[in-house]
Amino acid sequence: MSEAKVAVVVGVGPGLGSAVAHRFARERFAVGLMARNIDKLRQFQKDIEANGGKALAVACDVSDPASVNNAFEQVKSQLNAPEVLVYNAGAFTMAGILELTPEQFEANWKVNCFGAFLAVQQVLPAMVERSRGTILLTGATAATRGGARFAALAVGKFGLRALAQSLAREFGSQGIHVAHIIIDGMINTPRVQAMASNRDAHTLVSPDAIAETYWQLYKQDTTAWTLELDLRPAVEKF
Repeated sequence: MSEAKVAVVVGVGPGLGSAVAHRFARERFAVGLMARNIDKLRQFQKDIEANGGKALAVACDVSDPASVNNAFEQVKSQLNAPEVLVYNAGAFTMAGILELTPEQFEANWKVNCFGAFLAVQQVLPAMVERSRGTILLTGATAATRGGARFAALAVGKFGLRALAQSLAREFGSQGIHVAHIIIDGMINTPRVQAMASNRDAHTLVSPDAIAETYWQLYKQDTTAWTLELDLRPAVEKF
């Protein structure tokens, strides 16, 4: 079992998830990497280890309670109980209300909200026992307004925001910092670059810049905790 503090990032891909994992690994955290694609996770693990860090790749389907439980049990047994949880999993099906199938609506809600509930249940007992811990939840503009054809995303992100507020009010006094981060803009990832090749980098949100904000949230003094903040490029209209 690792003697280092442990951070778990749920929803690790080539954008924000990997950037956050690398940021905490640079601070000597052992990092649990969770997503559905274990092959991609193992590559992220190799990247972190190549830079002198420690990581563990664990396949996880956030919509499945048994899968989430199994993934966190692996982290606890091979690393340690997490000091930090970053929930970054997300799903988005753009469609009108009459176009969405019940299965699509439920699947989006499970990834955007239900999975976070399952994950926090896994980390809270040890955090409460230690009287410390940090839970960071990645939100979106859809957490504050439901746009046309965005219901599948907005309902889950509204729920995630509500979960953050309830968690903070229940566990903040027990030493657990909960923060909800609204990302108001497109994150600069390989997928976004392929979709919007005409966009300049300064019009997109830098994953490394967001990761730095997440690190600063973890470092905040207990007398000045942030519950919610929003991040956007300087040129983004809002």
